[in-house]
Amino acid sequence: MAPKHHYTLDELAGQFALDVHGDASKEITGIGTLKTSGPDDLSFLANAAYRSQLQQTGAGAVILRQEDVEACPAHCLVAADPYLAFARIAKLFDDRPRPRAEIHDTAAIDSTAVLGDGISVGARAVIGPGARVGDGSMVEAGAVIAAGARVGAACRIGPNVTLMDGVRLGDRVVIHPGAVIGADGFGLAFAKDHWEKVPQLGSVVIGDDCEIGANTTIDRGAIEDTILEQDVRVDNLVQIAHNVTIGAHSAIAGCTGIAGSARIGRYVLIAGGCGISGHIDIADRVTIAADSTVMKSITEPGATWSANVPARPIRDWQRNMAHLNRIDRLARRVRELEQNNGKS
Repeated sequence: MAPKHHYTLDELAGQFALDVHGDASKEITGIGTLKTSGPDDLSFLANAAYRSQLQQTGAGAVILRQEDVEACPAHCLVAADPYLAFARIAKLFDDRPRPRAEIHDTAAIDSTAVLGDGISVGARAVIGPGARVGDGSMVEAGAVIAAGARVGAACRIGPNVTLMDGVRLGDRVVIHPGAVIGADGFGLAFAKDHWEKVPQLGSVVIGDDCEIGANTTIDRGAIEDTILEQDVRVDNLVQIAHNVTIGAHSAIAGCTGIAGSARIGRYVLIAGGCGISGHIDIADRVTIAADSTVMKSITEPGATWSANVPARPIRDWQRNMAHLNRIDRLARRVRELEQNNGKS
C-alpha cells in the first residue's frame, strides 16, 4: 500500500521554519523513534538520554539541535526545540478518523437544546434541556451533556464523557473518554452522629484550548465555580476537587489529586502522583516533582519543589526507618549535650 503522506525536508523546513542539513529533496512518508524508524521516516532527538541511539538510527531524517548535527548519520532538520517541532510535524501524519458532521439516529437530544452548525453527535449520546453545543463540535458515542451545559466551538467530547448541569466549556476543548466534569464536590458537615451533605451549588468553567484526560474528574464548586483558565492540560486519572482554580497554561500529570479550594497559578507544572492540599496557593511557574505532597502554600514564583522518597533496596529502607524512629530521642540528647557544654 502506498504511503498516504509525502513531504520533502525542504517542504517541512519551509512550513515550520527549520533549517535543513543534508538532502533537502529527501522525502518523508512516516514518523518514528530513533530506534525503530526506517529510511523514509522522520524521528527526533530532544532528550540527551537518547543521544546514544542517534548514531545507530535507521531514520531517514532527524529533528535535533544544532549541536547534535555532527553526530547524526542521517539528514537533519535543525530546531531550537526539537520536541515542539516534532509535535507540529506529527500532526501532518495523524490519520485517526474523525466523526462526520451528522447526528446519529439513537442520540437523545432535548427539544430545547441548541446545536451549532456542522456538529457531530454519536450513538446514544444525550444532550439535555437548554444545553448548547457550538459550531463544529463533536459529541461522541455515549457522552452526556446535561441540562444547561455549554460547549463552545470546535470542541471534542469523547465517548462516555459526562458534563453535568451548568458546566461551561470554551472553544477547542478536548475531553477524553470517561471524564466526568461537574459531579458534586465532597462537601459534608458532621451533625454529632451523622454526616449531612452540603449542596454543591456552583459549577465548572473550563477555558479555551484546554485538554482533559481520560477518566479524570473535576468537581463542581460548592458556592462559586471550579475554574480552569485557558490552555490548561490535565492528564488521565486526575482528581480536581470543588472550588479549585488552575491558572492558564498549567499542566498536571496523571494520578494527581488536588483538594478543595486550592489555587494553582499560571504556567505551573505538576508531575504525576502528586497530592495538593486544599486551601493553599501555588505561585506562577512553580514545578512540583513526581509523587510530591504539598501541604502548604508555595509563594516563590518559579520555584521547584520535591517531597518524594524514591524506592530503594528494602534493607536500606529498614535501616533508615530504624534511624528515623529514634530521631526524637537523638534530638533530645543533642539538646542535653548543648546545654551541658554551655554550663562548662
